[in-house]
Amino acid sequence: MSSLGRASAVIAAGTMVSRVTGLLRSIVLVGVLGSISQAADAFTVANQLPNSVFQLISVGVLTAVIVPQIVKATAKPDGGGAFISKMFTLGVVVLLICTAIAMLAAPGLVLLATSDKQQELRALATALAYWCLPQILFYGIYALLGETLNARRIFGPFTWAPVVNNVVSIAGFLALGALFGNVPTRAAAWTPEMTAMLGGTATLGIVLQALVLLVFWRRTGLSLRPDFRWRGAGLGTVGRLAGWTLLMALAGIAAGFFQTSIATAVSGTDASTTVMANAWLVFMLPYSVIVLSIGTPYFTQISEHAAAGRDDEVRADISRSIRTLVFFIMAAIAAVAAATLPASRVFTRSVDESFAAAPVLIAYLIGLLPLTILFIVQRTFYAYDDTRTPFWFTIFQCTLVVGTALLASFLYAADVLPASLLAAAVALGQSIASTLQTLLAIWLLHRKIGGLRIGSWMLAIGRFALAAIPAGAAGWGVFLLMGGDDGWTLQSQLFGALGTCIIGAAVVVVYIGILALLRAPELKVAGSMLRRFLPGR
Repeated sequence: MSSLGRASAVIAAGTMVSRVTGLLRSIVLVGVLGSISQAADAFTVANQLPNSVFQLISVGVLTAVIVPQIVKATAKPDGGGAFISKMFTLGVVVLLICTAIAMLAAPGLVLLATSDKQQELRALATALAYWCLPQILFYGIYALLGETLNARRIFGPFTWAPVVNNVVSIAGFLALGALFGNVPTRAAAWTPEMTAMLGGTATLGIVLQALVLLVFWRRTGLSLRPDFRWRGAGLGTVGRLAGWTLLMALAGIAAGFFQTSIATAVSGTDASTTVMANAWLVFMLPYSVIVLSIGTPYFTQISEHAAAGRDDEVRADISRSIRTLVFFIMAAIAAVAAATLPASRVFTRSVDESFAAAPVLIAYLIGLLPLTILFIVQRTFYAYDDTRTPFWFTIFQCTLVVGTALLASFLYAADVLPASLLAAAVALGQSIASTLQTLLAIWLLHRKIGGLRIGSWMLAIGRFALAAIPAGAAGWGVFLLMGGDDGWTLQSQLFGALGTCIIGAAVVVVYIGILALLRAPELKVAGSMLRRFLPGR
């Protein structure tokens, strides 16, 4: 637990700084482009295209397949060096091909991700896509290097590198505002110079984010060189495993494109893709800091135990990791729920826009607990080299995502659902689909390894919920004491951030206090992990 605690602390610190600078990046972007804006939505669509491919590579292939294979390869006499060089060479070749194909397909990709009611938005998004899509290559290199470092238990650089990207992006966005003054929010008013500066800045940040990881490669003790001798290297196993995860990730991307195409119908007048992206960013802050920082070292440990056939230890890891993750994540859910309006104000230009964005954040927040549990459950399948089962329960989720988005579109077209709630309805569909996906995944994993000790962590979840409900109510009370809907927390982005921190602090104090009264055993584990942040520990 000591090594896991140290690793979690390093990842959490890097993730926290990365996410905070990412939040600042989004705040600056909102200040330049707005949040309910055609130009902002066009950039969101274009910049999400390479992000989607990154998810395809990282979540769909690397995390699912490469980490367990590298763990096994480290037992070889060369520590896995030859395998990693071959894998990296093959990966770069594939990334170059994928980037070229994506560049050629840019107009079609934008077409899939936007509404046919927004032709001006499509034109600007396509122009920006040509600048953003080269990010695919560098996102992939970043993922290859970072996941290999993680597999060698060098966890810090992968989480700290995005800080470089965020700093570069912030500087570029500020320069865009300084050079062009009041940047137009209408897509048709954009010039090629504006497009080049915005798209070029976004891509430059990703290039530097990838290259900075090379500085830390020496710590692996491995030499990295081009190696095109792929035959007989065991990459066939990787390919067979990756086939299912690629299909799974492609299904997720297709569902995401469909959601975006529905939401962009109201771009420029109501909450749309940019509001959804910013709400997702707030949603992902606790997920990234808590789930990725604690869950990633557990995944490596689960992979080691699964490779050795120690199923009892895998079950113990699952129970322990879920209890630890949910301890933290339940407090985050209560805090964000209580601070929804001030948190939304951080990413909007006005009070009215914050009220438009708040329902989207709440809709996403519903899915945070199930996604936390799914992180461990899904990666346990990967640890057993089973990528086929996650494919099927992800297809189930994607089907629900498309179905709920279609329902939202139908209700909007029939004037039953207001345009102001279209994005929130799409986000709610995402959360419902993720919840049902998690329940199915738990049942399938229970069948696969003969029990998950569900009773132990379900009891813990109930205990955390018992503390989170009054803690959230206390946070809402603090919001009301600060003026509520008419208070100072909604008067500016800075005040919104300050109000969110105050509300969050109140929620955490009450939450921990109640769990202390209940003598929750998870408090000791949490205290041990938090002490890893202290100097000299």
